[in-house]
Amino acid sequence: GVKESHQTTIFRIIAAILHLGNLEIQAERDGDACSVSSKDEHLNNFCGLLGVEHSQMQHWLCHRK
Repeated sequence: GVKESHQTTIFRIIAAILHLGNLEIQAERDGDACSVSSKDEHLNNFCGLLGVEHSQMQHWLCHRK
């Protein structure tokens, strides 16, 4: 009973979440900081699926606010 356009959107969100779960986050400075490689294919896929800016997502995954 779900429209095809809604199904596509749901599938994109689920795929993005699955890619986010596969990100490799590296610890830095004795575990006080972290980083995500800009070449991580899962980050690229996540950003592409959701249409978010790559550099901003890379930054905010590792910084609290």
